[in-house]
Amino acid sequence: MATVTAPTVRTGLPGLLKHRALAKLVLIALAAAVLIPVVNARWASGSWPDALTVDLSEPLGRASDWIIDNRDSHPLFLYFFGHISNAVVLSVRAVYLVLLAAGWAGVTAAAALVAWRTAGLKLALGTGLAFLTCGLLGMWVPTMQTLALMVVAVLASVVLGALLGLAAGLSDRTYRALRPVLDTMQVLPAFAYLLPVVLVFGIGVPAAVLATVVYAAPPMARLTALGLRGADQGVLEAVESLGTTARQRLMTARLPLARKELLLGLNQTIMMALSMAVIASVIGAGGLGDRVYQALASVDVGAALAAGIPIVLLAVVLDRVTAAAGDRLGGDGPETSGRLRALQWGGAAVLAVAAAIAARLAGRLDWPEAWVVNIAEPVNRAVDWMTAHLYSGVPYIGGTADWAGHFTTWVLDPLRSGLQGLPWWSVLLIVATLAWLIGTWQTALTAVLAMAGIGVLGVWQSSLDTLSQVLAAVAVTLVLGLATGIAAARSDRVERLLRPVLDVFQTMPQFVYLIPVVALFGVGRAPAVAAAVVYALPAVVRITTQGLRQVDPAALESARSLGASSGQQLRQVQLPLARPALLLAVNQGVVLVLAVVIIGGLVGGGALGYDVVFGLAQGDLATGLVAGVAIVCLGLVLDRVTQPTERRRTTKGA
Repeated sequence: MATVTAPTVRTGLPGLLKHRALAKLVLIALAAAVLIPVVNARWASGSWPDALTVDLSEPLGRASDWIIDNRDSHPLFLYFFGHISNAVVLSVRAVYLVLLAAGWAGVTAAAALVAWRTAGLKLALGTGLAFLTCGLLGMWVPTMQTLALMVVAVLASVVLGALLGLAAGLSDRTYRALRPVLDTMQVLPAFAYLLPVVLVFGIGVPAAVLATVVYAAPPMARLTALGLRGADQGVLEAVESLGTTARQRLMTARLPLARKELLLGLNQTIMMALSMAVIASVIGAGGLGDRVYQALASVDVGAALAAGIPIVLLAVVLDRVTAAAGDRLGGDGPETSGRLRALQWGGAAVLAVAAAIAARLAGRLDWPEAWVVNIAEPVNRAVDWMTAHLYSGVPYIGGTADWAGHFTTWVLDPLRSGLQGLPWWSVLLIVATLAWLIGTWQTALTAVLAMAGIGVLGVWQSSLDTLSQVLAAVAVTLVLGLATGIAAARSDRVERLLRPVLDVFQTMPQFVYLIPVVALFGVGRAPAVAAAVVYALPAVVRITTQGLRQVDPAALESARSLGASSGQQLRQVQLPLARPALLLAVNQGVVLVLAVVIIGGLVGGGALGYDVVFGLAQGDLATGLVAGVAIVCLGLVLDRVTQPTERRRTTKGA
């Protein structure tokens, strides 16, 4: 036995060390054994050392004061930023005046006719009903304000994104340079975009439009580059063999072949622009978002719902119309000759103009006050009834306020205390371990530097508070999302029932999710977590369902032939083979949760979200900017520790 066992021991350890994850753990343990005693001897306290903190409030305050003092006199503002600001204001005002001149009848008719020409009669009726509902709720003017800002922001985003995507699609060097920028922008919460533009342009429409453009342009750029780079090489070679120039190949081959990606980019840009335009109400965008923001600030759930419903309707209409237009132009819809199509569009334009003229002649340009339905009062009465009965008055199980309180006391408070009680170097070590195990040493280095940057900025405790909310929300999201996704993947009926619900939830802007949770749970950290869970859940469910359904049927058939039960097939075949999709679901859940947890600062979420809101509201840009940079760092950390190497390599090769 001894002669057999001894060689096994000698050869077993190197064999184990060849396993990549174990080798990484051994190296991390060795580095920790050397560094931890040194760090602990130098900084015995578990909190972030003051010696490693940089106070940026004074230099940022000076920079802010300089910008404010020179905004009306410095050439950079007069001849560059000033012209941009004026162009934005004039463009938004021009579109808004056109919408007002068309009147409610003209705008509704135009929207319905565009939907009819691109998506069919059913969606046209839905579009007309959606715009009429905006008027019935007394939100016609705010809807037109949001729509005017949206038109300008989407046009600018599409042009900017298409130009960047064109450059990245035709040049490998440009693609390599833009890829990390687009990757970083993709994981940043929306709030992080508000502060830089406010610093330069101040509070108002120009800052809101430019923040929206910066937030919404990356999807267009990424998908344009993806479509151009993924064009069929055989078709391109055939076109090139005909002696065409580079410009001719682009116009006649590359762009037509990338048509679906371009239309998908347009759809994503429109949805992200609407989401950001609503959030930008915090910095003076006006419109529907401002009504929701003001109502939430005074906890007026009825007024918030009256403004939130038009936002949801606008999102659903824009998503359905652009998606249907993409299907039709992509060849999935009925074909129509060019001449007939032009006649149909001309007829639709004539009908829209006729409706606008008829409304003007009848003196009914503005939505009649007599037609407004006030839902704020009955909704607030319902909320008051809930407060009296459902918040804490349900026998045995308690109420929604009790649940929120228990969740805060039993989950959020201990998690926050646990994270804030960890030594700072142990947090960095945990981040490095997770990032290196799932990625590369470059990934781990990026995550550690980002986490250390949070400490250097002096917002270590606030960031860990935000992190505790993110972790709690992610845990709930993954439990519910994975269970629901598994059920949908194993049952066609469940998937059909969930599909319209997930479609609606995925089109709703982030801001809207705060309304129902405030009505159910009041204000605090628990409602912020609840809103984040509801926002991130559809993406996790969809990705999980798709990953499980794409498992090789041959593998499942083999498992069934060996007598595996349904549960064994799930645990031993489907889940292991769907691992990349499940890791992607975790990554997307984390990123989406962070976005809404930050916005939860508006409803009592506190931590970094509150610092950003406070900085924007009080004009304390130093506090807001520091919190914004910390949010960016936290987003990078969470993305790096949840984004698998396989996905990152796939993204780079796209």
